Amino acid sequence: MSKYAWLSSEWFAETFKMAATQPERPGATARIQYVIEGGPSGAIKYYWLVENGKLTESKLGEIDDAEITLTQSYEDAMKIQKLQLDANAAFMQGRLKVDGNIGKLMSLLPVTSSAEYRQLQKEILEVTDFGE
Repeated sequence: MSKYAWLSSEWFAETFKMAATQPERPGATARIQYVIEGGPSGAIKYYWLVENGKLTESKLGEIDDAEITLTQSYEDAMKIQKLQLDANAAFMQGRLKVDGNIGKLMSLLPVTSSAEYRQLQKEILEVTDFGE
């Protein structure tokens, strides 16, 4: 099985293909900007476009019309990706900052709390090289 460097263009392309298996969830639609601070080469920005629970775009870079911006440290982002830190817990502890439409974020909870999403996270972990 191939491994891809975490947060590289190749990793985004591969994990986007993997996410295609997720079920549709009507109403779970959002334009999300992620900001990871303190990475080895500085801040890392990427975005997700989600339509009815399906990831329609996942790329490095920024979108001007994000409805939600999630900001976190590189260390916490890695812990979340490695399933060592729950994103909801990170939010409650103030380690994951949210700007924008909280209602839109809440509409995604059925997606992120589903068994299919948890399985996808495990599969993504198997193809991710954290460079450690």
